[in-house]
Amino acid sequence: MSTKDFVEKDYYKVLGVPKDATEAEIKKAYRKLAREFHPDANKGDLKAEERFKEISEANDILGDPKRRKEYDEARTLFGNGGFRPGPGAGGNGSFNFDLGDLFGGGPGGGTQGGPGAGGFGGGLGDVFGGLFNRGGAATRTQPRRGQDIESEVTLSFTEAVDGATVPLRMSSQAPCKACSGTGDKNGTPRVCPTCVGTGQVSRGTGGGFSLTDPCVDCKGRGLIAQDPCEVCKGSGRARSSRTMQVRIPAGVSDGQRIRLRGKGAPGERGGPGGDLYVVVHVDAHPVFGRKGDNLTVTVPVTFTEATLGGEVKVPTLGGPAVTLKLPAGTPNGRTMRARGKGAVRKDGTRGDLLVTVEIAVPKDLDAPARDALEAYRKATADEDPRAELFQAAKGA
Repeated sequence: MSTKDFVEKDYYKVLGVPKDATEAEIKKAYRKLAREFHPDANKGDLKAEERFKEISEANDILGDPKRRKEYDEARTLFGNGGFRPGPGAGGNGSFNFDLGDLFGGGPGGGTQGGPGAGGFGGGLGDVFGGLFNRGGAATRTQPRRGQDIESEVTLSFTEAVDGATVPLRMSSQAPCKACSGTGDKNGTPRVCPTCVGTGQVSRGTGGGFSLTDPCVDCKGRGLIAQDPCEVCKGSGRARSSRTMQVRIPAGVSDGQRIRLRGKGAPGERGGPGGDLYVVVHVDAHPVFGRKGDNLTVTVPVTFTEATLGGEVKVPTLGGPAVTLKLPAGTPNGRTMRARGKGAVRKDGTRGDLLVTVEIAVPKDLDAPARDALEAYRKATADEDPRAELFQAAKGA
């Protein structure tokens, strides 16, 4: 985030809360908006993804009492993105200034009047450095969060329903073991002379503003290797492979994206790890299907079972068979329910097994069976199952 972004952004407006909102109100607003604009709930929606990042950024500032206090003080000083000069300003109530001077934290780093200007002691670097890691010497010791990683895993149908722990091999950038992340063969890098160890350089944008960008010479690290490490070529980062045992929750569906906090690439200088996103693929089952939290199965029955009724055994996924009572006159395609035999829900309970009846028509009949069917056909010759069909067709 640039200095200009910080000055102009109203995080209270982003979360839709007043400036005197309590911590509980801020947390409640953030959770509501995060659920609404979370990428998992808005797949492929780039606007929702940007909105979610904006909401998270606002929560990072306002959800931390210390950072919120620093933000409020800075906003008061700048007043909705414009600097408020004191009585000693020019006749038109404004003057040009360079934010690079304000944030540098060096001698005379206030507006006018040296370190005491504005009541901020060592300049505004203390305020903004705490918020965005741009505060002079403090920047060199700030930890850096690791990168997020995305991986894929393929589960069997049964593993997706019941949950499983699977090994996942991942490759990511991590601190180089050969140089302990310093980038220097001897572990003694020097401070970058371009950015003086801050990892950032200022550039003018006109109108008195000065923005900061990552230093190209040290690539934002603030340090340059005197004798570059042969493994990482002085970057301090190297490719690392590791195998993790990842727990996939029960009831996961095909294509679902699971977020595991802190399981991504390791951070730098004691910083937290990034997040791991696992995209799940589920293999089809030869017998069972899935419909939300319910499992589905098609069970063939004989003509006599459907006509006269009876008891039918039905297989379940990973458990003993259940017996369902088939009512007399059951039509083809009717669906019955075996409760509690489906997929695991988030609350630990199970959905149902939906059993669809399919009347099986025999391909080959022996003589006694054929004679019996011929006798049945003669006995029901007066019944026409299509009579109502033609009657409805004429009346339409």
